Amino acid sequence: MLNRLFSIMIFFGIPLVVVGAIFHWSDIPMFFLCCITIIALAGYIGRATESLAIVSGPRVGGLLNATFGNAVELLISIFTLKAGMIGIVLASLTGSVLGNLLLVLGLSFFAGGVKYKRQNFSIHDAKYNSGLLIFAVIVAFVIPEIFSMSMDHAKTLSLSIGIALILIALYMAGLFFKLVTHRGVFASAEQREEEIETPEWTKGKSMLILLLATVAVAFVSEQLVHTFETLGEQFGWTELFIGVIIVAIVGNAAEHASAVAMALKNKMDIAVEIAVGSTLQVAMFVTPVLVLISLLMVEPMALVFTVPELVAMITATLLVINLCNDGESNWFEGLILFAAYVIIGIGFFLL
Repeated sequence: MLNRLFSIMIFFGIPLVVVGAIFHWSDIPMFFLCCITIIALAGYIGRATESLAIVSGPRVGGLLNATFGNAVELLISIFTLKAGMIGIVLASLTGSVLGNLLLVLGLSFFAGGVKYKRQNFSIHDAKYNSGLLIFAVIVAFVIPEIFSMSMDHAKTLSLSIGIALILIALYMAGLFFKLVTHRGVFASAEQREEEIETPEWTKGKSMLILLLATVAVAFVSEQLVHTFETLGEQFGWTELFIGVIIVAIVGNAAEHASAVAMALKNKMDIAVEIAVGSTLQVAMFVTPVLVLISLLMVEPMALVFTVPELVAMITATLLVINLCNDGESNWFEGLILFAAYVIIGIGFFLL
């Protein structure tokens, strides 16, 4: 039913976005039209990566899902950078971290926990993710903020570039560590018998759909960015709220749907890999890449978040580490994560 709805939304949504762009429709209806279309496209991205996950295994599948899901976030951010809205870009990156750690993981734990009393996932993955989360969010994001207080913009930008290069290198090294040199260590600790599944689409069809959906998302994202200024004026929303909540939810729709679907199938290794793996990818790859891309723009972006953004990300990181390090989840832990997301969302709305 949901897949058919997504198909209808794409069938009508993309042509309407094209017509709206040509005839310069009002920004408010264009915003909602673009959001609906991107969410539907993200649904197709999720289905394609789920088919690939069946063929490739949980970790590679989760990585693929996070990568193509974050492609939406990356494309929206690039067009936002081009428009000179650096505050919205940094806020959307904050929202992506919060959304994946608290909303996506929380809903996955809750949905899976309602169906199954207790669910397990790899404790090796949990410990690995904990270390990288602390490094990426608490070390790499906090240091530029602290040091920038005693630096001018040029030096802060130089520091941001150095940190960006280190983050990208460490992220690549982490993938090599996890998928190559220590692949056996990260095999599912429970060694459960996996049911034999048939992918919805073939590998070739899945890759083709991913390519076409990503191209479509790029076009729709550009139209979406043009509506932000009017949206803020019309509803009284700040750039911070638009970035942290609105852009982040739309940009991460693929992960939202896929992670919850995996949890309902009791495939928590994939669900956790999608949610936490996506967070790590945003923090250690997408964010530094945007810093480097911004050097080509009129106004470069330094890796300096606001204090509320940093506090929210650190809080989310510590909460997730505390709940995940035992390798088990239940519906109440999911409710805790979701409640934290709502509280932080209210704070950004009122800020």
